[in-house]
Amino acid sequence: MKDSLKFITWPALTGLLAALLILDRWVLPNAPATGRYSQEPVSYSRAVSSATPSVVNIYTAKLVTSRRNPLLDDMYFRKFARPQAQRQRIERSLGSGVIMTAQGHILTNNHVIAGADAIQVLLHDGRSANAVVIGTDPATDLAVLQVELPDLQPFKLGDANAARVGDVVLAIGNPLGFGHSVTQGIVSALGRYGLQLNTYEDYIQTDATIHLGNSGGALIDTRGRLLGINTLIYTANSPANGTATGIGISLAIPVDLAVFVMQDLIDYGEVIRGWLGVSVEPLSSVTSNGAGTQALVVVAVAGKSPADKAGIQVGDIITHIDGEAVQDGRQTMHRIALLRPGDTVAISVQRNQQSLELRTVVGVLRLSAQN
Repeated sequence: MKDSLKFITWPALTGLLAALLILDRWVLPNAPATGRYSQEPVSYSRAVSSATPSVVNIYTAKLVTSRRNPLLDDMYFRKFARPQAQRQRIERSLGSGVIMTAQGHILTNNHVIAGADAIQVLLHDGRSANAVVIGTDPATDLAVLQVELPDLQPFKLGDANAARVGDVVLAIGNPLGFGHSVTQGIVSALGRYGLQLNTYEDYIQTDATIHLGNSGGALIDTRGRLLGINTLIYTANSPANGTATGIGISLAIPVDLAVFVMQDLIDYGEVIRGWLGVSVEPLSSVTSNGAGTQALVVVAVAGKSPADKAGIQVGDIITHIDGEAVQDGRQTMHRIALLRPGDTVAISVQRNQQSLELRTVVGVLRLSAQN
């Protein structure tokens, strides 16, 4: 009996030890650890390393003529003053940009390069090149540059429409000329407008710290995808002591709007925006079940405009655009601006308690025209 137990026990023990060895060597290291030291610290280094090669530093130079001495305008002092030749000096500035195409197209802010006589771009890998301006759009404060360099890494694009308040974001740029720097924050608000900084305002608000030189740089998500173009820090003077307030209010242009502007500037040299020729004001109301609704009341119609030709009248209440209920008047007008001239749009209006379905063909927005 003992001999038979030996033959049974030893193979069983050998098999158990082999199983433990296999678990220890090959299976257990790949299993999720649950110990106190198993979790690695949160890091966004992968996102940063993926995005940084697509961010550039921008340096500009402008030739400025020195101001004339005001004393020379006085007849008395002019008699004693020596003739002065106009003096010129070079005014330098800095900013950031993002590489959008392998052909060297770079997005930045218009105010970064406005009036510049020379623009130089410095890449993360140390290469530099002179840039030419492809086009500018002051209405959104965006500009497109181009450099001729090989092996450029364009940005991977994120979805600004999917961004949520509370999402972690990172800002990459050239603050104060320090070179590539990264700051972290969260999305504080979406769709910021009414600041009257640009004609088209639809900012992503974050608390990621940005400084002079960050303008035109990248706002990215935690996967390294481009969400927006960092544009400015909003500040206001305190009524009490006149000091600037608003630290932590950083604004970025959403990537979808930036790409729309960039493509038009590349293709046409200007941004072609849709136009209906109506001026509207928001009209809010509350339904019987307590839900809030919004519509647009027409306050003016431009003569011979697409809206005029479609039969839209002052006092009409616009409730739907292409079958979608009007939720936000400003967003609706921005949506129209993103349409292409020639597109047909269905507009539902209420007039004298009657519902009307009108169709209009989108026109081209001119500088003197408004939606």
